[in-house]
This record gives sequence, C-alpha cells and structure tokens, in this order.
Amino acid sequence: MILRPVSRSHNAARAAFTLLEVLIVVAILVVLAGVGGVTYMKFLEDAKEDTAFTQIKNLETVTKAVYTRSGSYPQSLAELTQPSADGGQPALEAEAIRDPWGKEYTYDAAGGHNGGRKPDISTTSPTGKVIGNWPGGR
Repeated sequence: MILRPVSRSHNAARAAFTLLEVLIVVAILVVLAGVGGVTYMKFLEDAKEDTAFTQIKNLETVTKAVYTRSGSYPQSLAELTQPSADGGQPALEAEAIRDPWGKEYTYDAAGGHNGGRKPDISTTSPTGKVIGNWPGGR
C-alpha cells in the first residue's frame, strides 16, 4: 500500500472568507439593524406618549388638590411651580409642567373639552397626536 501525501493547496485556498461572502453578511446585518432601529424608534415614541398621558393625569390630580384647598382651579400651570401664599413649597417643580418632548403642557382653565367641570391639560406629540385629560384624549 502506497500512501500519497495530502495536497495542502486545496485546504489553503479555503482558509478565509471571500470578499463576496463578507459583503453579504454585512448587508444582512445592515438590514437587520435598520428593521430593529425602526421598531425601537416606534417603541420609544409610544413610551413618550404613555409618559405624557401619565404626567397629564398627575397634573390633573395636583390641580384638583388646589381646587380642594382654595375653591378654584389655578389659572395656569406656572402657578403650581410658585411658592404658596403662606411661603410653603411649590406644588410642582418647574420641569413637571414640561412634556417628554420639552414643551410646556397646554392648560385651559375653562375646560372646554371637559364640559367646564375641570381644566383641560394637553400636549401634542411630534407625530401630531393630541394627548389630553378628557374622555378620548388619548
């Protein structure tokens, strides 16, 4: 029996990936990252809208507390960031009246959307969605 030496030239030729194989893998990764990025951005926007709705409900609670103490709703949200008449702490910090996009919440003491029973508090997301404290305001 005669043993033949194994040819190394065939094995050496397949020792690395070709440029085409690498480019295909990179293209697949770019597509996956693009899809993931779009999905993540949609999730982030939805989370900001949920945060805005929760903050509006908190602002509504604070305005109700002011109404309970004084018998009237504040004329603006800025009043809630001022020290109380007796020198006490403000009801809210200044950042609490800003939405997740950095704009100040809209406040209407007349409460047209709420039938005049309580003030309207709302904001508009960058996508144009109005978020408010009235029925259907979400």
